[in-house]
Amino acid sequence: MKIICIAKNYDEHIKELNSSTPGQPVFFMKPDSSLLINNKPFYLPEFSNEIHHEAEIVLRINRLGKHIERTFAHRYFNEITVGIDFTARDLQRICKKEGNPWEIAKTFDGSAVLGKFIRFDTVNDPESIHFSLDINGKKVQNGNSADMLFKMDHIIEYISQFITLKMGDLIFTGTPVGVGPVKIGDHLEGYIENEKLLDFEVK
Repeated sequence: MKIICIAKNYDEHIKELNSSTPGQPVFFMKPDSSLLINNKPFYLPEFSNEIHHEAEIVLRINRLGKHIERTFAHRYFNEITVGIDFTARDLQRICKKEGNPWEIAKTFDGSAVLGKFIRFDTVNDPESIHFSLDINGKKVQNGNSADMLFKMDHIIEYISQFITLKMGDLIFTGTPVGVGPVKIGDHLEGYIENEKLLDFEVK
């Protein structure tokens, strides 16, 4: 099982991080040890003072595929959820400044939080899926898949040029504007449309 994460997929998020817009999907990977499931608490790591939340739509691959054409990409997943790509922003800045890879800021234990999956065919509009994140009852991120620079089918087509996708692989599709720090005691709730799929605390 692989965890593949798309970066720079929402224009407003790119602007809030003063980054550049890519011409093709940008992706990185997390190890399976980064998975946090079943609404278990997230424990702040000692090595960072700036852990940021990044809420994302996550899809789960349901069949083997390589060199998948965009036209057929929708056949390779049938479930989605909302997830959190936790990022050690302070470590990421240091890595970028020094011109080093920044996996250390993305791949730590518990950094890939996964909500409950729902069937893709149950969403109201597959071209415009609303998702959001609340912290302590306040909405901090609001996103819609219609605003993705690279849509899900494009992402699957692109990744599968380089990596064989297998059943159970997860794709985090990128975060919208509104990322920010979490602290001990925070209560995070993630939604797709009006359905709560994620509910956990930071400790």
